[in-house]
Amino acid sequence: MAADAAAADIASLVLRVSIGGTLIAHGWNHAFGGGRIAGTAGWFESMGLRPGRLHALMATGTELGAGVLLLLGLLTPLAAAGAVGTMGVAFITAHLRNGFFIFWPGQGYEYVVMIIMVACGIGALGGGAASLDRALGIAGDLSGWTGLAVTALAGGAGAALLLAVFWRPARRPEEQSAQDAVASAE
Repeated sequence: MAADAAAADIASLVLRVSIGGTLIAHGWNHAFGGGRIAGTAGWFESMGLRPGRLHALMATGTELGAGVLLLLGLLTPLAAAGAVGTMGVAFITAHLRNGFFIFWPGQGYEYVVMIIMVACGIGALGGGAASLDRALGIAGDLSGWTGLAVTALAGGAGAALLLAVFWRPARRPEEQSAQDAVASAE
């Protein structure tokens, strides 16, 4: 049994570092790479996330904050929920229409789905031995089915709420033509 616990602790650490580091890299790039926040805001606006600046700041803050929390192993399922939420929004707004494979034109959704699934796994594993969750004595309360549920539900609900309130993608020409026809008939 001790070997199983040690293996789970190692797996948690490896996964937390890989996803936490990836989120920090994403957030850092949004803030300081290429077009910085203004460029990220324009990109988000082009996908229908309005206002773009608000979403650029929220995504950047979530990715940086969740990434740091994952590296520290602090409130691990909630930090993993940040990954689920941001990647869930990316899945719907940017990747779903492009099919599964990342190498297809427009970049498919395999990458974001893998981050979502690994983040859910991290939620189930909890922070492990090398975490602030363990040091603070909250590790047992934030793992297993409870951790998975917190991660999946909080991340999924956050993404769904954001999309419902703020996502207004541009209509395809055929949708606009149909709407114009209905409006002129009235």
